[in-house]
Amino acid sequence: MPMSVGSSAESTASPRSAGAVDGGSRGGLTSDEASRRLKTFGPNATPDTTAHPLVSALGKFWAPVPWMLEAAIVLQISLGDYAEAAIIAGLLVFNATLGLIQEGRAQATLAALKSRLALTASARRDGGWTSIPAAALVPGDVVKLSLGGVVAADVRLTEGDLLLDQSMLTGESAPIEAGPGAQAYAGALVRRGEAVAEVMATGTRTKFGRTAELVRTAYVVSSQQKAVLRVVRNLAAFNGVVIIMLAAYAHFLAMPLAEIVPLILTAVLASIPVALPATFTLAAALGARALVKRGVLPTRLSAVDEAATMDVLCADKTGTLTRNELSVAIVRPMPHSDPAHVLALAALASSDGGLDPVDAAIRAASVGKDIADAPELVKFVPFDPATKMSEATVSLNGETRRVVKGAFAVVNALAQPSPTASAVANELEGQGFRVLAVAAGPPAMMKLVGLIALSDPPRTDSAALIAELRDLGVRTVMVTGDAPATAAIVARAVGLDGGACPPGPIPDDVSPEAFAIFAGVLPEDKYKLVKVFQNGGHSVGMCGDGVNDAPALRQAQIGIAVATATDVAKSAAGMVLTEPGLDGVVAAVKEGRVTFQRILTYTLNMIIKKIVTVLFLIFGLLMTGHAILTPLLMVIVMITGDFLTMALTADNVRPSTIPNAWRIGDLTVAGVLMGVFLLAFCTGALALGKFELNLGIEALRTLAFVVLVFGSQAALYAIRERRHLWGSFPSRWLAVSSVADISIASTLAIGGIAMAPLPPLVVAGALGAAACFNLVLNVVKLPIFARLRMT
Repeated sequence: MPMSVGSSAESTASPRSAGAVDGGSRGGLTSDEASRRLKTFGPNATPDTTAHPLVSALGKFWAPVPWMLEAAIVLQISLGDYAEAAIIAGLLVFNATLGLIQEGRAQATLAALKSRLALTASARRDGGWTSIPAAALVPGDVVKLSLGGVVAADVRLTEGDLLLDQSMLTGESAPIEAGPGAQAYAGALVRRGEAVAEVMATGTRTKFGRTAELVRTAYVVSSQQKAVLRVVRNLAAFNGVVIIMLAAYAHFLAMPLAEIVPLILTAVLASIPVALPATFTLAAALGARALVKRGVLPTRLSAVDEAATMDVLCADKTGTLTRNELSVAIVRPMPHSDPAHVLALAALASSDGGLDPVDAAIRAASVGKDIADAPELVKFVPFDPATKMSEATVSLNGETRRVVKGAFAVVNALAQPSPTASAVANELEGQGFRVLAVAAGPPAMMKLVGLIALSDPPRTDSAALIAELRDLGVRTVMVTGDAPATAAIVARAVGLDGGACPPGPIPDDVSPEAFAIFAGVLPEDKYKLVKVFQNGGHSVGMCGDGVNDAPALRQAQIGIAVATATDVAKSAAGMVLTEPGLDGVVAAVKEGRVTFQRILTYTLNMIIKKIVTVLFLIFGLLMTGHAILTPLLMVIVMITGDFLTMALTADNVRPSTIPNAWRIGDLTVAGVLMGVFLLAFCTGALALGKFELNLGIEALRTLAFVVLVFGSQAALYAIRERRHLWGSFPSRWLAVSSVADISIASTLAIGGIAMAPLPPLVVAGALGAAACFNLVLNVVKLPIFARLRMT
């Protein structure tokens, strides 16, 4: 049944708060007064804040990660390696393009929002009704609202009655009845009736305008972005100090400038994780492709990684946990009747094939419940918001009877008093149901036949979803615009344990564990709740379907729009479920954790290599008095290392059982500790080559190149498994990349291509030593990973 809204309805855009000017009257405004107010309040439209495309594009090249890639390009050009510079430039453009696409999603959401606004409005100006552009409305204007029209501004009704669909803003699962004194919001659809109203707020001061502004400004830096920046910062700080020390020692040795410059360039190249941004993107893209096969469409690649970190899911009720369609939940017949008769009579007083969701639910429930003495319909009068009921004239055994269906208070007043019925109605309403009464009989002697309780039933998979998320360490809370009693029914049905947050503003320090239900909330409340949880250190997911969910969907780390969501919700979300049901949410969490583990392994491997390579240059300089690697050898290491190990993005991994988190400090410590062992291996091999094999400096450089490549592969296979390395087999692509890496390094070293040749036995010995080093590192890593919670 449509909810009744009277003069006590909450006013979120009063004349004072919206800045309206008293003086609007039943006669409307004059053109001069309207022009004056238009200058004061501005047009009734959301401002266009779209930046110039060129400005947006250039901005993508001015940030720490682009600086890192740009520095690499400059270095490559300075070395005359234009091919490598072109490859890195391609990565830079690719990452910038992805950023532009993500930024464009906010503008797409605003465009979808604006498409739902009215284009024109019927306003009383200069004593007569006229059609004007909706943007020209001002506070104090008198407007007419008619069937099928869209409310152009926040208004207060002064005459007439309407049936309004405001679900796009309030999330209510059924239209509401609005009479004189009630509030109607911009963007609401008039389902039935006609009314005159006074404009109370326009433009950005409307509830719709505030929602659009929240969508425009909603932004959270993804944990992936934070991780990249912190990794780059830590590496830059550590390697920057090492490079300064390296340059100082080279100067102390009185090395010629012609040797110092290549040494410094080699160290700088060794410090730059060129493939890091591309690897993050590739891993997310592969995760997104896997999710598409499971009915989940990521619209923002970072959402794949964010799904792994999510520990709180804010789920909208209507259309998300429920089916967003009213159905008959309970039928309470009076003593002289039965459920079948109640539904049969109620169906006669319901429209057949109309758009009224209440009538459709009752007719659906009455199917298959035929009664022997069914009356015949003579006349039907549709639901009237003024009387709050519909009625039918029927014929039974030649006698004419009246059947009415509507609000309990109205129908009960037409029938003989029934204290029992009043108690039952109060009980059902207290449980959150929408209650209808049905009465029948001669017009002067009507009797109450029974009561019908309506509800929006939960999805069949909602309870299983919440239980599985709980097992995965994700807490679910319900966030809805419906009343607390209605929300409590659904919460119990889907297994949400916990109380409801008291009415009023969202507390600034509320935690997800405090309440399971947040009811009666508006779009800005959902947005604020997500931000409050984020400020408390939580990674928040938001699952919704309506325009009213759009700000929260944009603000959350991972916004999820269900399959039946509006275009606005889909454009605001980071993921869209393409199939009915909510299994995709669990799929997103699991696949996100797989993607996270792959990225985590690559990042740890990259930290180890970047730290070790720079330190290895110092130890080589101390041991030989020369640069142990040349810029050319360093470029080859980058190609055979950084880019080939991107195959980790397709490796076989086990998803974690709890939400992941980027603990860059712990990750860096793990990288340093593991790097110490890799550095010892490389330095030991170099010492063996110098003091036992008596290799010259050119051959030592080749040996340094070989042991760095082989040792890095050994470290990679030790860290790819959080437990013993034999816990899982590497993927085909990772195995192929490793074979390619070792083969390229061995061929170049033995053939003396771009370096001095080494005997095959020396290369084979280095490979065998790396295999032994892998087994040692596999044992060493276990206490390190356990201590630093690398799971």
